Amino acid sequence: MFFFVLGTKAELIKTAPLMKEFNKNKLEYCFVHTGHHKIDELCEQFKIPLPDISLFKAPKTSSRFFLKTKKAIKWGILLSYKLKKLFSNCGKKDLVIVHGDTITTGVTSFVARTSGLKVAHIEAGLRSHDFFEPFPEEFMRVVADHFSVYLFAVSKTAADNLRQEGIKGKVFLTGNTIADSVKMSLKMGRKSEWKNHVIVNIHRNENLQSKSRMKRIVEIIKNISLEIHWPIHDNTKYALKKYGLWDELKKQKNITFSPLMSYFDFLNEMKRSKFIVTDGGSIQEESLYLRKPCMIMRMKTERVEGLKTGINFLTKLNLEYSKKVIEMLEGGFKIPKFTNPYGEPGVSEKIVKIIEALT
Repeated sequence: MFFFVLGTKAELIKTAPLMKEFNKNKLEYCFVHTGHHKIDELCEQFKIPLPDISLFKAPKTSSRFFLKTKKAIKWGILLSYKLKKLFSNCGKKDLVIVHGDTITTGVTSFVARTSGLKVAHIEAGLRSHDFFEPFPEEFMRVVADHFSVYLFAVSKTAADNLRQEGIKGKVFLTGNTIADSVKMSLKMGRKSEWKNHVIVNIHRNENLQSKSRMKRIVEIIKNISLEIHWPIHDNTKYALKKYGLWDELKKQKNITFSPLMSYFDFLNEMKRSKFIVTDGGSIQEESLYLRKPCMIMRMKTERVEGLKTGINFLTKLNLEYSKKVIEMLEGGFKIPKFTNPYGEPGVSEKIVKIIEALT
């Protein structure tokens, strides 16, 4: 029996092509949702069945924990108990498939392996080499990798990371399933009314919990002269108001705020943008497939491969460096030629073939 255990929208987005490939090959699986995010609509859009098992009721807000670390820890403990119960009746031949670097990923990997089940980690090997940048994602992906039997590395660098850490599981260099997600999703989204603008997406926990970081991010964004569209997370808006920065941003006539968009529409809008400003992880990868410059509002990134392409820029929240990048991107910046370090579409098919051979 195969189990897909997922919690967030990002996990589902990157795993949906793999699940569809399972369906295509008539491989039965149990879809377990931990309830980190609300995903019903996304399942419908990707045309995959709703979860077979839901361990927690999904929140109405875009963030379950809303900047509360203690709440996240408590939820992780409760999740481990529910997973332990779920896996108690499973056999050693069963395979639990997890993705990425969320609390769901780390907790599920640990509980499944200590329950005697095999674990496959999709998107293995990414490293920032700092447990606090990003937190808790760096810790969760390390836990998942160390408790996995099969590890599907997204790049040569990721595979090298796993070997250098002495990972005991079998490592397969496959590329990133986001390639399949992007190819599939661009066909499903609506054509954006926006064009040659800047799209902003800020939601990282280590940024939202720091007033000084948010002030620097706001200062950087204020230096952009192009039209800005910012589909905003509820916890980001809460943090901006808490730090007295919301009214400051609202005065900027070139910024338009909106509710969060569907993934398909957001991807199509990114495709029509001039460049992207984000502190997210997946968006860095998507920018490479869309060949759109991306300013990364972080101190460190685990997607280091993108920095070598010439279109991903790690700002480290440095205002002067960011001003130079903005000036360059708003000018006559030409996209350099590069080979995508995360591979091309077809990754999901490759992973399924490997899993079939292994099981």
